[in-house]
Order: sequence, then structure tokens, then C-alpha cells
Amino acid sequence: MSALSLEHRLAGVNWPLIEQQLEQDGSAVIDRLLSADECRQLSSLYPRGELFRSRVVMARHGFGRGEYQYFAYPLPSLVAELRDRFYPRLVPLANRWNQLMNIPVQYPPRHEDFLQRCHAAGQQRPTPLLLQYGPQDYNCLHQDLYGDHVFPLQVAILLSRPGIDFTGGEFVITEQRPRMQSRPQVIGLKQGDALVFAVHHRPVPGVRGHYRVMLRHGVSRVHSGRRHTLGVIFHDAQ
Repeated sequence: MSALSLEHRLAGVNWPLIEQQLEQDGSAVIDRLLSADECRQLSSLYPRGELFRSRVVMARHGFGRGEYQYFAYPLPSLVAELRDRFYPRLVPLANRWNQLMNIPVQYPPRHEDFLQRCHAAGQQRPTPLLLQYGPQDYNCLHQDLYGDHVFPLQVAILLSRPGIDFTGGEFVITEQRPRMQSRPQVIGLKQGDALVFAVHHRPVPGVRGHYRVMLRHGVSRVHSGRRHTLGVIFHDAQ
């Protein structure tokens, strides 16, 4: 870690503003959460197969082009800390969203207690992942669900430098409202930026209360270079 601890950095985030942006758009950016050195250190883990439980080549499954690897337990220390430090800051919004959508699930304050709930239901495989894209690679629109127990928010951190390490490869979110066409968002990220976004749905106010809006996310085509991203998902997989 850099001289400023991750906890200190997250404590300095304007969380009411982040919640406001999530309520409005289903996504919010925390600028420069990780340093360039931390980003390079995380990217350099990709060739170390012993750190991962599985590797997915997207084209084999119709997911797009490119590849990603899920970390094995124990997670690298920075990845584990990101998971543990983000989670309690997102729990109040996650619980409020479920109440507004009439979903009878509330999340415990501590991430380790939520993981125990996942593991008791058979969701025992870690889901934080590193994604790697090269020229012409892309990620189709999707949702990261993995089982019955789903935490409704997740985080993606761009580890590479746009315009230097790669070109293209923008983060894309689409939102499908009932009886309306999909609304796209194209989100430009800088190295070290953390994007917090809804996993699969979020509440939107309507004339008869709140209704559910479905979201999917992906990555547009990379034109040149190599792009690495860290995905921080809070529920584990079956």
C-alpha cells in the first residue's frame, strides 16, 4: 500500500455523493483510489497461475473476446482488503434498495458474516477476478450473479492507463426500464479509478412507488494495447 492506507482513502470519500450518484445512475466513480504502483502490482499477478482457481477464455463461452481469472482463497492482501473495506460502506444502500424493491433480504454489517451466509448455501468459491483484454477484445453485456445470494453492488478498478497502455475499451452499462428502450452509459475511467455499480437491478421511483430497473455491464472493443481490470464482487459462487 502507499503511504495513505486504503482505509484512510475510503474514509475520505464523499459517500453521500456516491450514494446519490448510485441512486441516480446505478453507478459512481471514485477517482484515483489506487496508486499507479498498486495498479501495476495487481496487473503483474495475472501470469501467476497459482493465485487463481480458474481461467475463462470468453470466446469459448460466447462472452466476448479476452479472458479473466478468478482468484483462489486466500486472496491477495490488497484484493481482500478492498472487499472488506468497501462492503460495510455499501451495506446501508444495499439494504435500503432491497426494502424499496420489496426484496425480503437484509445484509449483515460485516462482510465475513455475509460470506458465511453464502458458504452455508454452497456458494464457496471466491469471485474477485482479474480481466485481461488485447486488441479487438471486448466483454458482452452481462450480470455477475453466481447463485441465490447476491450482494447488489460491485466494484471494478481500472489497472491500465487509457491512451497509453490501451485505446478503446470503455466500460458500458445498460439499463432496461419497463416499456422503454435501454439507456446506455459509457463511462471513461482513469488508471486507479474505482467504479461502483449495480450488479443486476436497482430501484427507481415511479408514480406507484419504486420499481426494478435491470442493468447489465460490459466493455467495448479494445483497439490497441492491453487492458487489465480488477473486479471486486462481494458474494461467492456455487
